[in-house]
Amino acid sequence: MKKLITVLGAGLLAGSALVGVARADELTITSWGGAYQDSQREAYYKPYIAQGHKITEAEYNGEVAKIKAMVEANAITWDVIDVDSATALQGCAEGALEVIDWAKVGVDKAKMLGADVSECSVPTIVFGTVFGYDTSKLKDGPTSVNDLFDLAKFPGKRGLQKNPTVNLEWALIADGVPAADVYKVLATPEGVDRAFKKLDTIKSEIIWWEAGAQAPQLLADGQVVMTSAWNGRLQTPIDKDGKPFKIVWDHQALDWDLWSIAKGTPKMEEAYRFLAFASGAVPQAEQTKYIAYGPANADAIPNVDPKTLPSLPTAPDNLKTAWNLDTQFWADNGDQLKERFNAWLSQ
Repeated sequence: MKKLITVLGAGLLAGSALVGVARADELTITSWGGAYQDSQREAYYKPYIAQGHKITEAEYNGEVAKIKAMVEANAITWDVIDVDSATALQGCAEGALEVIDWAKVGVDKAKMLGADVSECSVPTIVFGTVFGYDTSKLKDGPTSVNDLFDLAKFPGKRGLQKNPTVNLEWALIADGVPAADVYKVLATPEGVDRAFKKLDTIKSEIIWWEAGAQAPQLLADGQVVMTSAWNGRLQTPIDKDGKPFKIVWDHQALDWDLWSIAKGTPKMEEAYRFLAFASGAVPQAEQTKYIAYGPANADAIPNVDPKTLPSLPTAPDNLKTAWNLDTQFWADNGDQLKERFNAWLSQ
């Protein structure tokens, strides 16, 4: 597991190329939709288009198979893709993503948090998988990941991402495994059984979400009493809509989102031009105005509004029990654990 981050990381466009079918001179950039993609549009896409470039946006849910299929068919429709670390590793290993030439990015790799995640990606944000609740419905709400699994103390539905990642780790932590030992335990058949046994205790009360925008919506609609989410997806409705949500930072799972280039895209030069722009300190700091994720470029930190810093996953108070998602573990074991997870879901 990588060493835990301790750095504080943290009109014009009407009728433009932000949406629609890409023309030959447009760069198609694919991301995760919702508040996150909204933040990218404000911090990166609009300023980049203002410089005379053209962008078409697309959305996905991290399906490596879609990227690989495009590459193998030599029919690439996504040029630059926002990937999480697991997707970066898998896509790189399967030959679906370009190996990054950092000289073309033009940013000091040493100043990029998460630059060692994958040779096929350039980090853009540090985010945390957390869970949260609605303070108007729970006066004395949960304070630890143990409470996520405590149906006696907090009865009601829980929202969880439909993915074994983080859920299995949290299950073991709630079952008494120290965060530092989670992957050692999860690497054993007995550890996997233990994690699923803990998930069994709340299985009947889980509502599964798949797209990031679904998690805060489940909470806003009152369908769940608490839900896991990427921290920015909960912070945005707090900041913009005044939602009475509260984030529980206990044992947040730290991970990265990164930019990758589809292998063999005919728009390679333009793809690198965008990566160079989006990796700059100024636009990375600008993104924190729209969503509470930590910038990957350490030089962006002085440009971040001090009022925003406490809501970033890399703020010192939020790092007290944080742990890094072990992307290599999931690259090595993900297929097997996802198969087990899907079988468990169907039981």
